Amino acid sequence: MAIEMKTDYGVIDVTDHVIATIAGGAAVDCYGIVGMASQRQIKDGLSELLGKENLSRGVVVRHEDGEVIIDLYIVVSYGTKISEVAHNVQTKVKYTLDKMLGIEVDAINIYVQGVRLTNE
Repeated sequence: MAIEMKTDYGVIDVTDHVIATIAGGAAVDCYGIVGMASQRQIKDGLSELLGKENLSRGVVVRHEDGEVIIDLYIVVSYGTKISEVAHNVQTKVKYTLDKMLGIEVDAINIYVQGVRLTNE
């Protein structure tokens, strides 16, 4: 499903893949995020981080009753306050999507799939 925006010059369709890529990029820029994770990580027992080319795989964009809902599957850095990291991700993703696409996101759900030590 795509979001359709009408302008004076025509119609702009933005696919969910584009929204997911922008949301994933904004999320990994936040302090305390090691990377994005597969949404099936817990079920599959996989602990691989998704690379920059796969940012949209850690993001699910849903449309329910005219609302846009985004689910982010992340891995956080060990020693950070998970609730603060999650709040920062929600704020940054919402702001980025509003500024880049003019999309009002109704909910951003964060699913922490793991905690990792970083080599910083």
